[in-house]
Amino acid sequence: MEVVIVPDAAAGGELIAGAIAGLLARKPEALLGVATGSTPLPVYRALAARVASGAVDASRARICQLDEYVGLPAGHPESYHAVLLRQVLEPLGIDESSFMGPDGSAEDVAAACRAYDAALTAAGGVDLQLLGIGTDGHIGFNEPCSSLASRTRIKTLTEQTRLDNARFFGDDIEQVPHHVITQGIGTILDARHLVLLATGEGKAEAVAQTVEGPLAAVVPASALQLHPHATVVVDEAAASKLKHADYFRHTYAEKPSWQGI
Repeated sequence: MEVVIVPDAAAGGELIAGAIAGLLARKPEALLGVATGSTPLPVYRALAARVASGAVDASRARICQLDEYVGLPAGHPESYHAVLLRQVLEPLGIDESSFMGPDGSAEDVAAACRAYDAALTAAGGVDLQLLGIGTDGHIGFNEPCSSLASRTRIKTLTEQTRLDNARFFGDDIEQVPHHVITQGIGTILDARHLVLLATGEGKAEAVAQTVEGPLAAVVPASALQLHPHATVVVDEAAASKLKHADYFRHTYAEKPSWQGI
């Protein structure tokens, strides 16, 4: 996989925004897979700035979700659907009709998971999937020991995850759903290009295991090693435990625009 070490989160955001801008120039109707959380926000801000300046036209792009809470009422402000409308679609000038996501309020959740996988395939597949990584190496809500061939499915949130997410629900853990729908690792690997962004020292061990460790279900993100076009963008703090960090820095220095991502 490609590994790009950048000075900080803002630089990572600019780099990935540039890659997305290049994709949209080649394929204006590209299907972009997006993630929630704080890590990808620099990407969305950098891309929105390019749209606002007229440098990028994202209006024909299509957006799809990585995961969604189960059981929140339609329109709940903390559903990932609503969050992505605020953080991605509205700033980029993309109509909600171009947004694809799993139905977290479906009566038959298993059927909704299968339907979402089928919809992604029918749409021609994801062109670029943006990912974050957990401190334990999880991607999406695929926790350690998830099957590397898993498809979109329902998962139970750990107590720690619910505690971590309580801040978005008025610090009331009782308001945090117990379940989510997540793209499986196999579904994620179907995307044509995977771009993982990791920042901060807390992600350093997970990044090292993902990039330099063995392929193992205990580190779900290590499945990116199987992908023909996976790019890992990390700041200096997140790269601090990479044994081959100097090699990655040298490679990036020779290709500063990093057109390859």
